[in-house]
Amino acid sequence: MAEAEKVRLDKWLWAARFYKTRALAKAAIEGGKVQCQGERCKPGKEPRIGDIFQVRQGFDTRTVVVKELSGQRQGAPQAQLLYEETPESLTQREDAAAKRKALGAGGVISEYRPTKKQRRQIHRFRDERNGPIDS
Repeated sequence: MAEAEKVRLDKWLWAARFYKTRALAKAAIEGGKVQCQGERCKPGKEPRIGDIFQVRQGFDTRTVVVKELSGQRQGAPQAQLLYEETPESLTQREDAAAKRKALGAGGVISEYRPTKKQRRQIHRFRDERNGPIDS
């Protein structure tokens, strides 16, 4: 990999395949989802080898150490050489994933309206809980 001396943080995150586009990487940085040494940073920040970043994606937060700099997006195997995830971060993500899996679908809140089938199931469940109404 050609080592670039100066590369923007949003471009590095895109090249390391944390985000699909630079625009998404920039939005994540501006939204506070990417932190350097525990502090918010700007998309134009120039990461250096050895810098530690906390990158929040969905439910997970990764703590990564910059190993190489690159502003060019390449395949996933080459992108993984740009950073190293800390062992603590890896164990935390695995534990959180196990907890989410143990919750099952009951812990997921849908952003959409229920389907007709789901509404019927909800009504059936409510009727069974409340029992017959005696006047």
